[in-house]
Amino acid sequence: MCYIADGRSGACDRYANEDGKLVRLDPLKILEIAAEAGGEVVPFLEREWDGEIVPGPQTFVTAIGAGTTYPDYKPAPFIVASQTAGVDMVTVVTEGIFSYCGVKLKIDTDRHLGDECAPVRADGEVIGHVTTSEYGSQMLSLGGVHHLTGGSKKEGRVTCSTMLALCNGETADLTIDGGTELTVQAGKAPVINGAIEERMRVGCGSATVGMFAAQWKGLVDEVVVVDDHITGVMSEHQAGKVIGWQPTGIKINGRRSTPGRYFQVAEPGTGWGGTNLTDPLKIIGSFDPRTARPGLSLLMVSTTGEHAAYFELDENLMPVEMEMPERLQPSVKRIEENCEPALTSVLFMAGAGGSLRSGVTEHPVGLTRSVQKALTYVSSGGAPVFIWPGGGITFMVDVTRLPRNAFGYVPTPALVAPIEFTMRADDYRALGGHMDYVMPLSEALEGKTGRQSDHILKGRRGVTHSGANPWPTGPDNYPWKRGA
Repeated sequence: MCYIADGRSGACDRYANEDGKLVRLDPLKILEIAAEAGGEVVPFLEREWDGEIVPGPQTFVTAIGAGTTYPDYKPAPFIVASQTAGVDMVTVVTEGIFSYCGVKLKIDTDRHLGDECAPVRADGEVIGHVTTSEYGSQMLSLGGVHHLTGGSKKEGRVTCSTMLALCNGETADLTIDGGTELTVQAGKAPVINGAIEERMRVGCGSATVGMFAAQWKGLVDEVVVVDDHITGVMSEHQAGKVIGWQPTGIKINGRRSTPGRYFQVAEPGTGWGGTNLTDPLKIIGSFDPRTARPGLSLLMVSTTGEHAAYFELDENLMPVEMEMPERLQPSVKRIEENCEPALTSVLFMAGAGGSLRSGVTEHPVGLTRSVQKALTYVSSGGAPVFIWPGGGITFMVDVTRLPRNAFGYVPTPALVAPIEFTMRADDYRALGGHMDYVMPLSEALEGKTGRQSDHILKGRRGVTHSGANPWPTGPDNYPWKRGA
C-alpha cells in the first residue's frame, strides 16, 4: 500500500519502482559452503554470482533480500526443494515483518549502569529498560511493541532505528536514567561514560578468593576482594580455612552472609568491583586488637584486577597504603589474565505469528507444532535460533551469526528480519504446506521467483557459510536423523 514513483525507492529503502515493476533492492543472499583455506573459513565472505551455479546440499537460499508476500494470504516468496543425504527437503523463505520484536543486550561489565527497571534512552526517547543483571554482565531490554507503536511517533522511529543499527552491527549511543552513558555495538567492547571497558570480572569476590587462595598463601596476611555483589575476605572464607589461613581481626562494613562473604558493602557504581568506592578502606572497620598486630599486611583488589592496593597496619592498627610489593604483582596480573574480554552481545527476539505462518501453510498452528517438535528447523539468514518453549514461535538469534546488514525496517515502524523454515518434504506436506508452489533449488539459483511473488529480485550474491553455524538443511538438526 505504498506509492512509489517511477525510478524512485520506497520509504523503507527496500523496494523500488523500475518501469512499473516492484523490485527488491537488496540482493538475495545465497549461503554457500566454501572449501577451507589455510585451515580457516572466513565467515560471510560475499561474492557476486558469476553464472556458474551448481545447486546441491552445499547451497542454501536465505531470506535476506528475498522480499515478502506480507500480509501472507499468498505463499511465501520462496518455497525451495532440495535434497540432503538422500532426503527430500523443503525450505520456506520469507522476510518477516515484526512489530512484536526487541533486542536483548548483554554488556560484560561489573560497573553499575543503572538501577533495575531504569529507562534506557536514545536521542532522548525511552526505548527500553535495564533488566536483571547476570554473572559479570549487565542486561538491557530494548524495543518491543509498546515502544515501537504505543508511544509518540518519534519514540517509535528512534526505537526502530536504534534496534536496526544494533542488529546490523552498527553502534548505538544510549543513556540510562540515573546511570551511565553507553556506546554499544554487537561483538565489540562497550564504551561506558567515555571509557572503553576492557574486561569482565573473573568471578564474584567470593569466587576470586576461592580461585586464588593457594597462590596468596604465605605472601600476604589478608586479602579482601571488593565486589558489589559478594565481597570476599580470605581469612574468614572457607577456602582460607581449608588451607590454614590465620585470623587477622579484620572487620568489614557490610551484611555478612556466610563466613568470608559480605553483601552490600557499598552502593553500586563504576568504581572498585562495581561499587561507588574510590577508597576501598571505607568498607574496613576497626581491626580487633586481640588478633591484629602492627605490620599485618593487607591486599585489596577488585574482581577484574583493575583496582588493587596494598596496606600495612601501623602501631594504632590503622591500615596505611604502601607501594605494591613485587611479590604480589603477579597475582594481581593473574586476575586480569583470567578475565575474558568485555563484549556487547546483541540478540534479536521476535514472535513469528499471524500472517507469517500462513505464508508457510494453510494450517498455521501446524507449523507451530512442527517447530515445537523440532520437525521444522528455524533459521534466520542461515543462522541458528533459540526457540522459546510454550505457545507460538518466539525466537532469539545472535546478530553476529548473520551476514552484515541482514535486517531492514518498514515505516510502521517495525523491523524486517530474515526467517527460514526447513523440514522434510513429507513433513511439509503433512502440515498443509503450499506444495503447488514448491520450486527446485536450481530454479531459485537461476534467479526465478515464485509465481506468488509480486516483486522481482535485483540480483543474487553468494555468502560464505560461517563454520560456527550448523548447516540449515543438515540432517543432524532433526529428531528423525538423531534417532536413526
